[in-house]
Amino acid sequence: MPPLTEGQCLLILNGLPHIGPVTLHRLLAALGGDPGRVLTASREELLQVQGVGPVIADTLLGWAAHFDLPGEEERIRRSGTQFVVATDPTYPRLLREVHDPPIGLYRRGNTPAGQRCIAIVGSRRTTQYGLTVARTFAGELTRAGFCVVSGLARGIDTAAHEGALAAGGTTVAVLGCGIDRVYPPENLGLQRRIEAAGAVLSEFPFGRPTDRQSFAMRNRIVSGMSEAVIVVESGASGGAMITARFAGEQGRLLFAVPGRVDQPTSAGCHQLIRDGATLLTTVDELLSELSYLEGMHPRAGCPARPPGASIPPGLDAEARTLLERLREGALLGPDALAEAAGLPVAQVCAALLRLELTRLVVRHPDGTFEAASPP
Repeated sequence: MPPLTEGQCLLILNGLPHIGPVTLHRLLAALGGDPGRVLTASREELLQVQGVGPVIADTLLGWAAHFDLPGEEERIRRSGTQFVVATDPTYPRLLREVHDPPIGLYRRGNTPAGQRCIAIVGSRRTTQYGLTVARTFAGELTRAGFCVVSGLARGIDTAAHEGALAAGGTTVAVLGCGIDRVYPPENLGLQRRIEAAGAVLSEFPFGRPTDRQSFAMRNRIVSGMSEAVIVVESGASGGAMITARFAGEQGRLLFAVPGRVDQPTSAGCHQLIRDGATLLTTVDELLSELSYLEGMHPRAGCPARPPGASIPPGLDAEARTLLERLREGALLGPDALAEAAGLPVAQVCAALLRLELTRLVVRHPDGTFEAASPP
């Protein structure tokens, strides 16, 4: 057999049984970051690595008996799948920051390069209220330029993907099984639509079925590649609460949508809010939080958009008027804008929301607005 490439070595390591991502990263760190060395190291070298016992050492030494490399490469080729390693520029940027990122991801479709991601997750057993909120939030987020990430599960996940697609946006589904499997089976059509408009991701080799461990591993990717996680409905325990826990550990913004106090599917959200998650009732509140955090970082070389900058097409008359006023450089609240533009305050507030959702204006914590800096 000719020498293995780095990509082939990572594909093998990713597909071997008994070895989790944490142990894989320890092996790579101990052996100079070279995946080829991990597969050719001696038994003594392997056993010196924390977390590596006789079973893992034997699996690595006899990897060819545990992983069919030619067969996996053929399945990847025939199915139009890509195996994306962490050094690939299309690998999710934020996911690299977590302490146990997948060393590679199977992908169908295209992850949005440079597009910011927000996760929407929740219960499989949901209410019509929860489904409506998930679809609405997903649609508004995609119209604001975000990619919606979820896990393709029944209930809230499905509604989030559907809402993003209905709004003509981009969405990414992270699977808890091999990318050649469809779970739940009724989401086959939805999975194909996501592949066409975004991407389907999995860290598991072909043929891997779903189980409790794989779902938890999936959830850390959902939160890890997202700037923020929104829990729409969840019981006091379950997958969405695991995703919320990962979000906290990974330093992601965590939002929870409140529900009825007597509804079991809202118990998890209420618990998260009590524990410090941000209560969320509108996408506008999330955008404000993101804008506030961005404002805490210096943005040298980003002057205000000059008055002569072009007005994007498709804006209604009220929004155009307000945008022109704000591009004069002032920070104005709705009342001051209403007086300057000669418009009712209610119309001004509605137009400002439209401008904020399209990221043409930025709202500050004190309630004033300014024109967004040019891209």
